[in-house]
Amino acid sequence: MGRYLVTGCSGFIGSKVVEHLLADGHSVVGIDNLNDAYDGRLKQWRLARLECRSDFEFHRIDVSDLKALRGLLERSDHSPWSGIINLAARAGVRHSVRDPWVHFETNVIGTLNLLEMCREFDAKKFVLASTSSVYGEDTPRPFKEDSTTSRPLSPYASSKKAAETLVYTYHHLYGLDATVLRYFTVYGPAGRPDMVVFRFIRAIVDGKPITVYGDGTQERDYTNVEDVADATIAALRPLGFEIINIGSDRPVTLRQLISTIEAIVDKKAVIEYAPRHSADVLATWASIECAERLLEWHPVTSLEDGIKDAVEWYEENKEWAGSITDST
Repeated sequence: MGRYLVTGCSGFIGSKVVEHLLADGHSVVGIDNLNDAYDGRLKQWRLARLECRSDFEFHRIDVSDLKALRGLLERSDHSPWSGIINLAARAGVRHSVRDPWVHFETNVIGTLNLLEMCREFDAKKFVLASTSSVYGEDTPRPFKEDSTTSRPLSPYASSKKAAETLVYTYHHLYGLDATVLRYFTVYGPAGRPDMVVFRFIRAIVDGKPITVYGDGTQERDYTNVEDVADATIAALRPLGFEIINIGSDRPVTLRQLISTIEAIVDKKAVIEYAPRHSADVLATWASIECAERLLEWHPVTSLEDGIKDAVEWYEENKEWAGSITDST
């Protein structure tokens, strides 16, 4: 069994990846700076489910702090590192327009620091969480990994594209086995409160209005967090250097998403419309041929089942989750 460093371990995707690694018998050192990008109660809820495990070790560290990272790895260097999975990120297209600096500090400098740690401590594998946001407005659909990504629409997308290029550089210079995963609109229980699935479920269950930016025909490739965690674990295999889309390959309009939630909670949404943000792309759609071929991975969770799980989680935790704030 292996030993992995997982960054962003209290995050939505990070905590689920840690769960899967532990279930597979690996040991995990997790780091997170527990920032205030959104309500900290969600992160604490996720972290509490991991900290009871003897094969999990948590440290509160910011990936942009190279000295702290090096100190941790020096203290923990009692057995080889099987790999580093970088799931720490400042996400959010609109927030990045307001504060691009924090996105570049975490997503670019943080990635550079972790690549250096791979080199210094001979970690055998590096996995970077990237995003479908790197594909621009005019990318032909479905998005393929070799599509042009030189025209990102937001600082968030730009920071992730920069991180991707750093990963290739370290593969080229030092032979690092590295995989970049471009996640497509991840959703599920205990998800990020700034994402539409969390926001719409909470509002519709509670009988409050939801805001739709644009006319509701924009499409997203919604991908369940369990499937995403499975893909991330699969990406730990030796691949050299690869960029791989992780999506459902089934784009859904915002109107369809709302209808799905309405049917599950048996309530009608109260919709308020607002202009579309210039940093938002109109549609995303992942080609997952590479994931199927290289990772032997295919998503198995339907949108309906995934939304049911997210609704059940919210209703079970509504006493505190109902007052969660979105700091973005």
